[in-house]
Amino acid sequence: MLADALAFPDFNPVLIQIGPLAIHWYGISYIVGLVGGWAYARRLVANAALWRVQPGAPALLDDLLVWVAVGVIVGGRLGQVLLYEPSVYFADPILIFETWKGGMAFHGGIAGAAIAVIIFARRHRVPVLSYLDIASAVAPIGLFFGRLANFVNGELWGRVTDVPWAFIFPHTDGLPRHPSQIYEASLEGLALFVLLFVMTRCGALKRPGLVAGTFGIGYCLARSFCEFFREPDGLIDGGPLTVGMAYSLPMLAIGLGLVGYALARRRASA
Repeated sequence: MLADALAFPDFNPVLIQIGPLAIHWYGISYIVGLVGGWAYARRLVANAALWRVQPGAPALLDDLLVWVAVGVIVGGRLGQVLLYEPSVYFADPILIFETWKGGMAFHGGIAGAAIAVIIFARRHRVPVLSYLDIASAVAPIGLFFGRLANFVNGELWGRVTDVPWAFIFPHTDGLPRHPSQIYEASLEGLALFVLLFVMTRCGALKRPGLVAGTFGIGYCLARSFCEFFREPDGLIDGGPLTVGMAYSLPMLAIGLGLVGYALARRRASA
């Protein structure tokens, strides 16, 4: 079993080291995800054919990028601290600020980003749901690069398995495990991006809330599926529901509500 496992690549988590300044792959993944999402969002807003009414000027997204970046970082870190490892961080609060070592909870990050988008939209008097749609359409870009960074860091590994593409991850028990980070990058990132891309080209942005709702549903389903291969962060009452599945259920509920609202509003308008 061990002989069939792949050796984990000898990744250096630090991309560039200049004296005391270290640039980590983990941080680069967030930068690439945010900047890539910003560039794609500008293209969506600039394309008048995708909208019933364009939600403001593309230049607004320059300011929104800063808001979302703060929301993702603060929300993601607080999510990790409060939802997953409160005892560790409260025992040594300095660890909370060492974000370059990893430890960002997606559910906290998406909540922080959503709050940032809502506040931004209200302050600038632009449609809240349309801006949530924009943020949701680009979110899988960040998810894709974030999961790849998890793989490079050798964290959030999968369950023990005998599949031929299993890896022996560092700092584990030495048993071959699923590369669940790659599964998540493929489903939560690439597949979900393609789905939302096709929807936007088919007029989904003309129904405010539809893209955001589909993202919530799609992420919950993709994450829940991948949880069967990922080493769980914990089990609810002994299983089979994992903590990751449980934290995704509110996204499913909100997503269904947004999709229902978008479709009902469309029928009412017709």
